Amino acid sequence: MMKILLASPRGFCAGVNMAIESLDLALQALGDPIYVYHEIVHNKYVVESFRDKGAVFVDDLAEVPMGSNLLFSAHGVSPEIRRIAKERNLNAIDATCPLVTKVHLEAIKFAREGYTIFLIGHEGHDEVLGTMGEAPEAMILVETVEDVDKLEVADDAKVAYLTQTTLSVDDANRIITRLRERFPHLHNPPKDDICYATQNRQEAVGILAPEADICLVLGSQNSSNSQRLRELAMEKGIAAYLIDGPADIDFSWFEPQHTVLITAGASAPETVVQQCIDLLIEKFDAKVEPRVIRNEEVHFPLPKVLRPLQKTE
Repeated sequence: MMKILLASPRGFCAGVNMAIESLDLALQALGDPIYVYHEIVHNKYVVESFRDKGAVFVDDLAEVPMGSNLLFSAHGVSPEIRRIAKERNLNAIDATCPLVTKVHLEAIKFAREGYTIFLIGHEGHDEVLGTMGEAPEAMILVETVEDVDKLEVADDAKVAYLTQTTLSVDDANRIITRLRERFPHLHNPPKDDICYATQNRQEAVGILAPEADICLVLGSQNSSNSQRLRELAMEKGIAAYLIDGPADIDFSWFEPQHTVLITAGASAPETVVQQCIDLLIEKFDAKVEPRVIRNEEVHFPLPKVLRPLQKTE
């Protein structure tokens, strides 16, 4: 008989909850359209549901009519984007995850103090674009251990590193170890940049994968933290698939006696997780075994501008 190990924590993190709640509330209070710079979170289902409610997702503020309502996504934006929003007289609501804001503030501080900053992250990711925009002249993107060996800086005693919040903890640590070998005076942020939710979901997969034959990760292809969960399960020696929802499931992946680990990236809705579980129960008479590895009780307040609206609900 098939068994499903349902990993917890999984799915929405505090930053995603805050961003989604912010956009929901903005649509209710201000009406549509609400323009959103980049996808609110990297999830197809979430983006499509908001598009149906009147959200308009843009990658260029030139597409936003002057004076419109605009929401910055959970991934954060650069000072240049804020400047353009102000120039276009946009009513900007900032739904940046506070853990991303923390990295931005660290970048500003290190740059002000004359450090060269190595940002460990993925080129082109929305979060990386925003963070690098805080101090482009002081920051160098590092994606791999091999990149570290090519680094050249004017003063190797004034170097620091920061990380994208959604990285693989193991991958980031490998790069940090190599950076420390090359730059013994390397400074680090006061507290780890990889967010608690990313770490907790990776921890759960790391612990549960050895008990499973296959892993399903609910999340979209452009979700960095979801991709890391898939990679981690594969590193543990099991087949792993990153899927948006039940339509992506291929029954040929499974044997009736398989143990299936199911988890979800930090931007994947629980409704879609349950749809996948229901499908496996229907097809294979699977039994679900919830496995709680760590409890999460983090909550982020809404952007200040939205809090009065929240109270009137």
